[in-house]
Amino acid sequence: MRVLKAVVPLLALVAVTAGCSSSEGKDEQLLTEQRETYCMRLGTWQKARNAESTATPESSGYDGVGAAAQDAFLAMRPLRDETVGAGRTLGEATAAAMNSGDAEAEGRVVKYCGDVGFETLTR
Repeated sequence: MRVLKAVVPLLALVAVTAGCSSSEGKDEQLLTEQRETYCMRLGTWQKARNAESTATPESSGYDGVGAAAQDAFLAMRPLRDETVGAGRTLGEATAAAMNSGDAEAEGRVVKYCGDVGFETLTR
């Protein structure tokens, strides 16, 4: 019985240690997936916004552009604290680009997507 009491904590320690390295790989994979989703949704918002600018005055652009912006904001949330330069976070730059039409901020989030390997998903 004493051997069992000594072995159980050792096995638990081995399981936790093994889980850490496995967890790190999963965390990196999740981060990559979150970045890809954000960049894809940013690109969708850009396309919708650009299409709205050429739409007829009677059409309601909010349906497509607003929904695309909302999707991009939701995808950005887990990444919002990542830096994009000039002291800005991804959350701040995304908000400035989408809410204020800040071209510099939009350039920063597009560059962010390029830096993380998803430049082809944005315009």
